[in-house]
Amino acid sequence: MHRPTDEPENGAGHGPDPVPPPPLWPRPHPLPGDLPGHWTGVPAAPAGPWAEAGETPDPGRVDPRVLGALLARHGWRRRGGAAGRYSRWSPPGPEAGSRGTSLLVPESRSFPDSEDLLGEALTALARSAAPSAREVLTGLTVPSDEIRWWRDVPPGPAGAVPWPVQEQLRTAARGVLLAGALAVRGRAGYHGARHRRHAQASLESVVVGAAPGGRGLTAFLPVDPGRAVTVRLYHALYAAREAVDYQRATGGMEAFDTAVEAGVSRELTEALVALVRGTEGAGIALEWSPAAGTPEGCAARPEPVEFSPGDLPALRAAGARYLTDEPSLPVRITGAVVRMRRSGPRGHGTVRLRVLAGAEVGHVRVTLDEEAYRTAGHAHLVGLPIRLVGRLESRGGFRRLTDATGVVPVQVDEAVRDRLMKSLQENLEFFEEACGPGED
Repeated sequence: MHRPTDEPENGAGHGPDPVPPPPLWPRPHPLPGDLPGHWTGVPAAPAGPWAEAGETPDPGRVDPRVLGALLARHGWRRRGGAAGRYSRWSPPGPEAGSRGTSLLVPESRSFPDSEDLLGEALTALARSAAPSAREVLTGLTVPSDEIRWWRDVPPGPAGAVPWPVQEQLRTAARGVLLAGALAVRGRAGYHGARHRRHAQASLESVVVGAAPGGRGLTAFLPVDPGRAVTVRLYHALYAAREAVDYQRATGGMEAFDTAVEAGVSRELTEALVALVRGTEGAGIALEWSPAAGTPEGCAARPEPVEFSPGDLPALRAAGARYLTDEPSLPVRITGAVVRMRRSGPRGHGTVRLRVLAGAEVGHVRVTLDEEAYRTAGHAHLVGLPIRLVGRLESRGGFRRLTDATGVVPVQVDEAVRDRLMKSLQENLEFFEEACGPGED
């Protein structure tokens, strides 16, 4: 895909960088012979498709066609073999076909020795030092779509990149994935805090691996449940690229408005800015799981989507446009009071609610008049949530409720009330600090 050529940008003069979201994938990339189940940092009982995966794929369950497709994708070279029976594969690099590992992969499972050949090929991959061998094994262990990021940055010592450069890549990749997961939950120019918990939870099964030298990163999204995120990113990235091209050619921002329906948002434009800033160019490529096939409405072999420093003004302008154009939302929220604060013993005060129903956010802050504040305090003391009506403001990231009215306690069953009372006892200092002396 065409990428305009521009001078690298150092990112100066555009204000502080946005605070990156919390990490979405604590799991490091598996090493040969140490596939999911024994990774450093994984909880004792991990959830998701990787939890049930074995140390190496079971040869009896491996499709030779899928193995061949993964080998070809990751640069392995097919070098002959017995026609119609098996093919011979050599790893990428200058040693391919000489001293490098050579694999015999059967054409199908119809031959008596096919499972033996597959077992030998998987063992050789597990023992191989080639990074591509680990990626092939990862794709076989759990059927996964792959998303690759790369950045054109000056090399460091011995061809490696400095630590901050690698962290910038990881932060940008996290932002892209989170934007895709948010777009699956709903289309919006600016998501803010909405849907964030669900979006992050949908990415818990993602695993990643860094390319040699630190200029690239690959994320493996299990088809179940990650396919929806990959498909949404497929449409959103192309829409973003087309909207940038339109803006650079005409000066108009209209294409970014229609791109929202494809999944483009402020979160995505910010992630793309973080990916490109400080580089001579960057790109993202998607590959579908060979085992699951191509999803409907998508190209079988998507072209990489590339961005250059010259695209940054359009991306930044789109992000600002999304932020200002996203309207506040009327909501009716039920929430548990977790913090109360006001400057004196009487008058209005601020309450923080843990949202139980009515909005796709975790917490909101709301300023209440004296009577409503007292109602919230009494409900908190007896372990009851409150219900109120207001507008969820976009400018605070959808974390603040304004024009609140109709504050009333809500009756709940005993189990919920007991949990709320326990939370009150564990965080009593918040209430005491807020009320102060003289509170009714």
